[in-house]
Amino acid sequence: MHDRPLGATGLTVSVIGFGGWGIGGRVDGGRSYGATEDAVSVAALEAAFAAGVTFYDTAPLYGHGHSESLIGQTFADRRDRVVIATKAGYTGFDAPADYHPAALRRSLDASLRRLRTDYVDFFQLHDAGPADLRDHPDIPETLDRLREAGWIRAWGASVKRPDHGLEWLTHPGCAALQVNFSMMDLRCLECGLLERAAARGVGIIARTPLNFGFLTGTLTGTETFPADDHRSRWPRAQLLAWADGARRLLAAPAPPGETATTTALRFVLAFPAVSSTIPGMLTPGHVAENTVAGHRDPLDPVAVAERLAISRGLSLMP
Repeated sequence: MHDRPLGATGLTVSVIGFGGWGIGGRVDGGRSYGATEDAVSVAALEAAFAAGVTFYDTAPLYGHGHSESLIGQTFADRRDRVVIATKAGYTGFDAPADYHPAALRRSLDASLRRLRTDYVDFFQLHDAGPADLRDHPDIPETLDRLREAGWIRAWGASVKRPDHGLEWLTHPGCAALQVNFSMMDLRCLECGLLERAAARGVGIIARTPLNFGFLTGTLTGTETFPADDHRSRWPRAQLLAWADGARRLLAAPAPPGETATTTALRFVLAFPAVSSTIPGMLTPGHVAENTVAGHRDPLDPVAVAERLAISRGLSLMP
């Protein structure tokens, strides 16, 4: 598995990371990928580790802490061999965000217990945007103190929209940002975030690289997703647009025998500013499919340019 530095943190991460939302299991209101079995989730984590995945991203919201607990259970005896990222700011999907210093410390304390560790490698403000920074100017100082105390090794933000990351770049302590990025979601390119982050030595963690499964080439947009699957909340027109966009992108020439998943992940990794991309992996089969890209070179510039041209001709985002 190839690896890259996580910005200037001193941390090294596998280019394919493990997105931990799905293994949190079912959450009411369609805020998950549905029910899971813990034995299968642990098997997926073990398979990822065996495949060379060293980076695991989770959050208290994922299964109300269950994703963190599974990661803690799996890696407690080899903590020094993995890089764990978690988040803070929300106690529930329908609760308002709370980024006050005391709330951040409470959230971190609870995460440390579930993760069975005494430090988090990368601590992120969950969905914190420019308005939150203006309302809570003490956030960077609070996070710096947690880092100086050894509770976290680096901090940053998992932003709701890529352009929200631009303001985070103005804070010297911000070590990395997590953003949406895929062949069908180029917002972090169009707003200049990747270029500016690279210039400042800030790492980029690319989430949703498979665009909620559509870039695997297996979805048509006509599916009826279970009520506990977050994709059931999207308008049908959006699902159909994603399916059509995926068909067009995946029709571009690719190496013989290469899966759509591998091509989509290699596209994201073709951008050096990306430290790691974190597809969701619910089963060992998902791990086997997703980690292939981490053992291959990124997509070549000609193939990237072809896909950029196709994507820029689409209208996909809501």
